[in-house]
Amino acid sequence: MEKAKRAIISVSDKTGVTELARGLIGAGYEIISTGGTAKTLREAGLKVTLISEVTGFPEILEGRVKTLHPAIFGGLLARGDNTEHQKQIREQHITPIGIVVVNLYPFEQTIAKENVTIAEAIENIDIGGPSLLRAAAKNYQDVAVIVDPADYTTVLAELVNSRDNISLSTKKKLAVKVFQYTSYYDSIIYRYLNKTMIANEDSFADYLVIGAKKLSTLRYGENPHQKAAFYRDNLVEEANLGDARLLSGKELSYNNLVDLDAALGIIKEFDEPAVTFIKHTNPCGLAIADSIEAAYEKAYQSDPLSAYGSIIGINRRVEEKLAFLIDKTPFVEAIIAPSYSQRALTILKEKANRRLIEVGDLHIQDCYIKELKSISGGFLLQDRDFKDIFPDELVVVTAKKPNKEDITELLLAWKMVKHVKSNAIVLTNNRQLVGSGAGQMSRVDSVQLAVQKAGERSKGSYLASDAFFPFADGVDAAAQAGVKAIIQPGGSKRDDEVIAAANASGMIMVFTGNRCFKH
Repeated sequence: MEKAKRAIISVSDKTGVTELARGLIGAGYEIISTGGTAKTLREAGLKVTLISEVTGFPEILEGRVKTLHPAIFGGLLARGDNTEHQKQIREQHITPIGIVVVNLYPFEQTIAKENVTIAEAIENIDIGGPSLLRAAAKNYQDVAVIVDPADYTTVLAELVNSRDNISLSTKKKLAVKVFQYTSYYDSIIYRYLNKTMIANEDSFADYLVIGAKKLSTLRYGENPHQKAAFYRDNLVEEANLGDARLLSGKELSYNNLVDLDAALGIIKEFDEPAVTFIKHTNPCGLAIADSIEAAYEKAYQSDPLSAYGSIIGINRRVEEKLAFLIDKTPFVEAIIAPSYSQRALTILKEKANRRLIEVGDLHIQDCYIKELKSISGGFLLQDRDFKDIFPDELVVVTAKKPNKEDITELLLAWKMVKHVKSNAIVLTNNRQLVGSGAGQMSRVDSVQLAVQKAGERSKGSYLASDAFFPFADGVDAAAQAGVKAIIQPGGSKRDDEVIAAANASGMIMVFTGNRCFKH
């Protein structure tokens, strides 16, 4: 087959396209193109053949049909090493196409606009573009297909340095990138339409579609020998790390991001001023108060020892007064908050390595967003835990009854324990986390650890357990430490023994009827 010296260029993102076309023309290529791209190239003084001149058929349906024609797809899909293919395209007067440069209608940017209509979104679903890309990538041995403007200079350099030849290795890489790109494009369309057109009727569909774009390559993963990257989910509509701004400090690590996500999840939980200190995804400090400064001081005093090197989550704008408090705190890895005043930033930026992250308004999205976890051989997908427990849902199971203040503190403890790794126990008092036991293999161990952390503050405290007590030993340990009241799901075969232990010590115990494991 004679070498194909025809290139299709049809792009929405016109970055660098004029320079590319000029280089291809210099290498002897005929450029064929569609409306908008052809106009751009002609305005730059370049010679362009319209697609309609090649197909003998005009663009129709307001541009919905332009390139879908055998004169184009025959030129793309005919194999150079197949004599029958070559015979057929000669008989049909079809010229082979050697280079395809296409990127797609800006669907993602369109749906990101405020008040976009479904009709507008639909018109930005590209049909011909993906078809051109897929056809060219399928026939990668004979066609170089470029979807990313970042590859323009590489291809041009290879044409110049390799005597008008693009290597098979490069063509393979470009073809793989095409299917990566079109898969992502289709995932955005599917997820948008699934949300807007069928109201999430099938929230656990037969096929799991994940659409995410690489935001950054991380220095390493959980450990220095592990490579890692951060991918942004572009359809999230709530405060999130993908849209967050790093205002100061060195780049975020894998572990930083995991801990920041834990902090963000906690501070979204509370309407009142709230602050949390995070270590290894667990809150070692957590408090709410009437002012954000008071919440900060209480949260720090939850466990000052563990707060060293922590991630701090704050659910209010950081002003000068709070910034001074933070500045006095020994070794803070990172702070995440809705926003910062300029004066607060000036104070906090004095320590260059302290990372400051701004996430904007802390609104929470509906259940459209799921939690995804990777396991060997697949993925696990579940609803996020938005379950709230209300006072009238609590079942009081002990002789001693809680008053209104007890109920308020118990429900606060419940909100806290749902963010601690199972088996989880937290002790609270006066709207402050005073002790926690996380990730232990037995529940009584978690109680003992929480009590140890709390020390004298265990007396008169409120205990929350993320799951039922399988034995009375955990309740006995809490009673010995002076715990006043317990909130737990209930449902153990030994509930009678557990309740009896609470009654014997004069404690209050309420059941939620729901557990809140966090593995």
